[in-house]
Amino acid sequence: MRHSNRALVDPFIVMDVMEAARAAEEAGRHVIHMEVGQPGTGAPQAARDRLAAEMEAEPLGYTVALGRPDLRAAIAALYMDWYSIDIPAERIVLTAGASGAFLLAFTALFDAGARVGLGEPCYPSYRQILTALSLNPVGLQTHADTRYQPTPDHLSDDLDGLIVASPANPTGTMLFEPELRALSDACTARGISLISDEIYHGLQYGPRAVSALEVTDQVYVINSFSKYFSMTGWRLGWMVVPPEHVRIVERLAQNMFICPPHAAQIAALGALSPEGRAELDAHRAVYTRNRDILLPGLAKAGLSGSAPADGAFYVYVDVSDFTNDSRAFAAEILAQADVAVTPGLDFDKARGGGTLRLSYARATADIEEGVARLIRFMEARHG
Repeated sequence: MRHSNRALVDPFIVMDVMEAARAAEEAGRHVIHMEVGQPGTGAPQAARDRLAAEMEAEPLGYTVALGRPDLRAAIAALYMDWYSIDIPAERIVLTAGASGAFLLAFTALFDAGARVGLGEPCYPSYRQILTALSLNPVGLQTHADTRYQPTPDHLSDDLDGLIVASPANPTGTMLFEPELRALSDACTARGISLISDEIYHGLQYGPRAVSALEVTDQVYVINSFSKYFSMTGWRLGWMVVPPEHVRIVERLAQNMFICPPHAAQIAALGALSPEGRAELDAHRAVYTRNRDILLPGLAKAGLSGSAPADGAFYVYVDVSDFTNDSRAFAAEILAQADVAVTPGLDFDKARGGGTLRLSYARATADIEEGVARLIRFMEARHG
């Protein structure tokens, strides 16, 4: 049977690393997982309690396409709490994970053949989803002097869109108000549609994260219950869109998804409760401790060339002094140290052969053990 050219997307390499780690564990080895961006914790207790109660009360049928109004209102309250901005609940669209939000956003904003800029290194699925929708991802190479974030100087008149992420995957770097405002103004001047990926908001270790909605309403903001809210497998995200785009997105959502998962929406209401938020903030304290262990540990291992880890739960490390094949290097670390890490090729096809991404989202004991193993591995490898 024939297949489309749109289907010929690159694999998500971290998933291959996860499979190799699973096979190692099946063979009896104890693997420390630093490859995947997944909290080691589950949904907060308040989320589980809320879902259990509603499941006993009534069947969970379809919701409206944009999601439960009470959850959209609770998310609007979160914007007031975190950013002191008043976002009408009507502008909030619940989605089947952030991935579903990207599908809706790209479909709503761009026609086939549109060119969409990505600051590289970046989350690889941006590129693959764009390609699968017959859109053209345009890599914008960023460097340490701009904290691996795009700037107005990266933009050109032939771009139709720009995706930014703060805190970013894989680097953990953030865009603050002056940088976001400059990018927004430059996009407006050039007629470029701006999409802001804010799924790691709530996970920052210095100044708070700034939402693009603080500088403009002409933006699609995407967030998720996967990271700060510790609900990866529940597959629930959201978007905030300009008022005139709500009905456009609603029509697409009705036809593409019917509605987001109802059970996840109920759990999310519990996660947003004061009790849920208190538990989640305690998780952030664990990540802070893990980060404080990992950064000096990597330096001791000789892996000190990393991006500033402002937020999220990643460290992006320059290993170009040791290899130009990060995939082989990651496989060597797994084979000899039983630590799973992600090759930078996932995030930057041009330069990722010299980088690795390490996640510190797991339990502190795992991070301590992973660091010890990496130090021993590097000492044995390089004396």
